[in-house]
Amino acid sequence: MVEMPFSEAYAKILREEIMPATGCTEPISIAYCAAKAHEVLGMQPTAVTVSVSGNILKNVKSVVVPNTNGLKGIRAAVAAGIICGDAAKGMQVISSVTEEQREAVAHFMDSISIDVSCAETDCPLYISITLYARTSYSRVVIANNHANIVEIMKNGESILKRPIVAQSEDNLTDKSCLNLHDIFTYAEHVDISEVQDLLDMQIRYNMAICEEGLTNDYGANIGKILLSENVSDAKTIARAYAAAGSDARMSGCEMPVAILCGSGNQGITASVPVICYAKHYAIGKERMYRALILSDLLTVYQKAGIGRLSAYCGAVSAGCAAGAGIAYLLGGDESVVAHTLVNSIAMISGTICDGAKPSCAAKIAAAIDTGILGYQMYLHQQQFFHGDGIVAPNADATVQNIGRIASEGMLETDHTIIDIMQKDCK
Repeated sequence: MVEMPFSEAYAKILREEIMPATGCTEPISIAYCAAKAHEVLGMQPTAVTVSVSGNILKNVKSVVVPNTNGLKGIRAAVAAGIICGDAAKGMQVISSVTEEQREAVAHFMDSISIDVSCAETDCPLYISITLYARTSYSRVVIANNHANIVEIMKNGESILKRPIVAQSEDNLTDKSCLNLHDIFTYAEHVDISEVQDLLDMQIRYNMAICEEGLTNDYGANIGKILLSENVSDAKTIARAYAAAGSDARMSGCEMPVAILCGSGNQGITASVPVICYAKHYAIGKERMYRALILSDLLTVYQKAGIGRLSAYCGAVSAGCAAGAGIAYLLGGDESVVAHTLVNSIAMISGTICDGAKPSCAAKIAAAIDTGILGYQMYLHQQQFFHGDGIVAPNADATVQNIGRIASEGMLETDHTIIDIMQKDCK
């Protein structure tokens, strides 16, 4: 039996990072914050003030909030959280909504002052919402990750107060234990029953929203375009399905997604291509489960150095990880997985995140294509070597380089993107 002292930590990381969410996670995080503030206030507010970091602005500005009849933006997310949110549901805070409540969201936005400003903070993920009613008020603050409440206050009395640390993994399992060798070992040897419920949820939710995206009209219909020439190879199917899931999700589809690292797009990108390849080649469930674990953890590994929100497109990390997962699914060993990951990172790193919106689906398709190309390079005995740009002597060092590029090198890029989008803060 293989000793895995890291096994408990890896299982905890998977359970923390893979969870159900309805809608794009940044507006849902706002809705959750608003719902919690409403719960604390205990009455309907007459005025609302909202302060968010630039990266929250970036990822909320252009995406449809589910169950709002097509409304977009921060004010819509706040209104939805107050009118129909159930804070106890976390990232599914507005998953159950009546038609009457949908209509009430728009009425609330028209009749109540919701003042939105961009916070002066170094925290990429920061949301502060204050509700006012008569002489009462409540305030809730979320920081670092999407459901991480760090402050609750009512009428000046502190109910919860935790320091905002300079760490996106605040209140989560320490990810410094992640490395490629141990991730591969865990995926290869873990008792699947320990995480099967989680993986089954990921498969069920993410494939369902992809089917929805291919069936109906969402966004720019990238998934449908990819299948429009009736190409039936595994790579095209994988790209089309994943893109279609994003098509639906970015355009307000109310179906849940199994998110990863706080992102539904990353959750879809890391899982759906592996599932599609397993189905296409009739590969057994156990091998598919292990490939999913590998892809999920490699995504988390890359994102741990990058942060939850940045100028670096998260779908790129997930697409490269999916390529590695497919390499394992098709029989690749640790060396194959490592080469696939490095090859793909070397090709597509630097793709920017300019917010959640329909074009995310196209970036997902490109990232998956690159991840698979990284594997195809290995099959043809081709690779990128140490010294080729950001490629380091091994996969772990290359992942660390990407973390530095995204968290340090792209800070000014992030500021510029946010400045462009800040012209319409609401």
